[in-house]
Amino acid sequence: MKDRSKLTTEKRNPRSSDIDRRSTLEMVDIINAEDALVAPAVGRQRRQIAAAVDIIVEAFRRGGRLIYVGAGTSGRLGVLDASECPPTFGTNPSKVQGIMAGGRRALVRAVEGAEDCAADGARALDEKHPTPEDVVVGIAACGLTPIVRGAMKRARQIGAPTIFITCAPEAKQETRARVTINPVVGPEVVTGSTRMKAGTATKLVLNTLTTAAMIKMGKVYGQLMVDLRATSEKLHERSERIVMEVTGLSRRQARQLLGQAKGMVKVAILMDRWELTYEEARNRLKRCAGSLRAALEEVS
Repeated sequence: MKDRSKLTTEKRNPRSSDIDRRSTLEMVDIINAEDALVAPAVGRQRRQIAAAVDIIVEAFRRGGRLIYVGAGTSGRLGVLDASECPPTFGTNPSKVQGIMAGGRRALVRAVEGAEDCAADGARALDEKHPTPEDVVVGIAACGLTPIVRGAMKRARQIGAPTIFITCAPEAKQETRARVTINPVVGPEVVTGSTRMKAGTATKLVLNTLTTAAMIKMGKVYGQLMVDLRATSEKLHERSERIVMEVTGLSRRQARQLLGQAKGMVKVAILMDRWELTYEEARNRLKRCAGSLRAALEEVS
């Protein structure tokens, strides 16, 4: 598609056509009303999102990785989602990765021209040494970003499954993918500024992909992040609260138990429930593929 003005993400929004003449409160109300359209648009893609989650889980179980590729806001959101997985779910930083057009510098300063070469996408993916066990998720609000399309083409060439996230329905057929997630949020308040509704929709989709995948991988017990990595005072305190809630121990006892469990929440809970040593609890978890629920319910 050569005429980008035909894309939904580039069209003018009649509801904000005179926003520059409105009062501050009216501006806020217009933006808020447009933002309210985002969650329903994402919800209409629930089946596609669920299918994508299953692909990601399958890749994880094969020992593969989730690799995001994007430019501008889309790329930054991919890197952000990847960076939040280790502290939240205790994953190795290599498990979920983000490729940003323009590299690290582009995370804090716009390098817009960095997205214009499809070959750069293929090269950037090659630097990750991808295999068919990985899954590559291309993120492009307008759907036509060359670096994203180049990376996804390379992923298909090596046999890695691909997922495509775009807010432009006109671009769905432009990029081949096993699953395409297309939340149509409509034209932006400021024409073409996909950091707004399209960015919000993308953030919701990425949150759902990794959160649901990590839950299916046993990283959550009930609604508790039992695989968190306590790298701050806040997370140390949260670890103690989780152990207290599941075991009924006091804070002092929970803190002492976590010390014996080397800070691992799952291990601490199993040590208390089944009166196991650290090594016994670790082995039990391993036998249950890391699932705390399965390890708790396993016949002793």
